[in-house]
Amino acid sequence: METTIDKTIHKSLDLLGVKPLNEGTSTGTDFFGNGEIIESFSPVDGNLIGKVTTTTKEDFEKVITTAQKAFKTWRLVPAPQRGEIVRQFGLKLRELKQPLGELVSYEMGKSLQEGLGEVQEMIDICDFAVGLSRQLQGSTLHSERPGHRMYDQYHPLGIVGIISAFNFPVAVWSWNTALAWIAGDVCVWKASEKAPLCSIACQNIITEVLKDNNLPEGISNIVNGNYKVGEYMTTDRRVALISATGSIRMGKIVAKTVAERLGRSLLELGGNNAIIVTPDADIKMTVIGAVFGAVGTAGQRCTSTRRLIIHESIYDKVKTAIVDAYKQIKIGNPLDENIHMGPLIDKDAVKLYQNALNKVVEEGGNLVVEGGILEGEGFESGCYVKPAIAEAKNSFEIVQNETFAPVLYLLKYTGEVDNAIEIQNGVVQGLSSAIMTNNLREAEKFLSQAGSDCGIANVNIGTSGAEIGGAFGGEKETGGGRESGSDAWKAYMRRQTNTINYTTELPLAQGIKFDL
Repeated sequence: METTIDKTIHKSLDLLGVKPLNEGTSTGTDFFGNGEIIESFSPVDGNLIGKVTTTTKEDFEKVITTAQKAFKTWRLVPAPQRGEIVRQFGLKLRELKQPLGELVSYEMGKSLQEGLGEVQEMIDICDFAVGLSRQLQGSTLHSERPGHRMYDQYHPLGIVGIISAFNFPVAVWSWNTALAWIAGDVCVWKASEKAPLCSIACQNIITEVLKDNNLPEGISNIVNGNYKVGEYMTTDRRVALISATGSIRMGKIVAKTVAERLGRSLLELGGNNAIIVTPDADIKMTVIGAVFGAVGTAGQRCTSTRRLIIHESIYDKVKTAIVDAYKQIKIGNPLDENIHMGPLIDKDAVKLYQNALNKVVEEGGNLVVEGGILEGEGFESGCYVKPAIAEAKNSFEIVQNETFAPVLYLLKYTGEVDNAIEIQNGVVQGLSSAIMTNNLREAEKFLSQAGSDCGIANVNIGTSGAEIGGAFGGEKETGGGRESGSDAWKAYMRRQTNTINYTTELPLAQGIKFDL
């Protein structure tokens, strides 16, 4: 079936080695499986981009066997040499940044600037991992026994299973896999069935690098399908670590399943992120941070700003400024660089958006920017919506839950900043948070033990976005996992304590005598 997609996207697909499939056929480039067909439709224009075959249980067994074999080779490659492979992967990403960014934008729906930015995150984590490959440090310890030396070191885990979500179809995979690779692990990736072509493009890129270096392709593997394929991974004892990004509901299932086999899980789940706006806030900075946080990626980031907690003394002023800013938002084809917001991922997401607006009104909220579905020329896919703003209370059920859409809830607080922090912390999620203030005491209180309970806490920047160098992740029902920077690499390795006796005697612990 020939697609009618834009010529630019056709060129991008060709450069990435991704060819639209006719039903029942295989690309012949990589291993995808012998199961049912998944069709990938663009939310931008509703057109069919391509098809992939899904992974059966038998296919999965072949993937795991291939990965196990590759691990035996890969783990013996010195870490700096593994870093060299990641460096080459980063160079390939630089060469293909434009076409891969365009595919991300077209298949997922985020703006082209964000699509290119996502590929840049992949490049950045490669750079980070290359340096890290020479710094997988353990510790030298002092033994209580004379003539003994102790130290701890880190070894590869084995197979790392990565389950990623549609909203970041390439970056989150790279955060995990770049670190896993330099750690000596091999990876099996199940991308979202809503954006499968992005994963094929990434697999094609790394496969070329591995072939150029005479390394087994099983170092990087992909499997395709729905939650059933995810279950293959989570229940398999041979998969040492499951790194899963998605909803809290999904994360609880993954955590329970992996824990039952005493495996490891790294979870990056929902966010219900808030910005606190105090009387000492810079209003212009607040508006910029809040608007980008709320409408960037059409509100489909785990770090999207969901709640704006504003002090009563400046509430009306901030509300007016935010409403005025929303009038300037341009919605449309995300491949147009003048556009601020593209479509939601699919029509199911549109229904969730509508339900959220209906629910907040039912609970007593007030829509100050009503939102709605866009129709007509340029919006034929049925996935375009207007960003909405609602005055609400933190106690509302809809506010307590993550709304994966461009819906911003305005909440009012009185008194000291402690009251705002209590409102911010009064949800089950704990990913990202921010405070807008020029008051040093308020900023420090927000960052203190009595402040934000989130994994990310920012001052005078929004909730959305994070730098590669810092560990990314959240607390409470966000899962507690950490990816990307800092010492997140330790999640992909096993720790081992070593003791060396270089004497001719063998002293036993606690003075026990056992003479022979």
